[in-house]
Amino acid sequence: MSQHDEHEDHGHSVAAWTAVTICIVASAVMALAVLFPNVWVFVGGVVLAVVGVVAGKVLSMAGYGAAGRPRDEAPSIH
Repeated sequence: MSQHDEHEDHGHSVAAWTAVTICIVASAVMALAVLFPNVWVFVGGVVLAVVGVVAGKVLSMAGYGAAGRPRDEAPSIH
């Protein structure tokens, strides 16, 4: 059994990349809110993080996740 067969896809999909990108931006916004004390900016970052998680789940359910793709097929971004 090859090492690729032992592990799952580890999120190489449009849904995962979208969710992670939005969450990284959200964490940067929250970090700025801590650096320059502002509660509303921090809350905005938290809301953005929730949006990222929801966006990833919605995209995954819409077929852009890794579960619907065969293992040998490489992800493609159109």
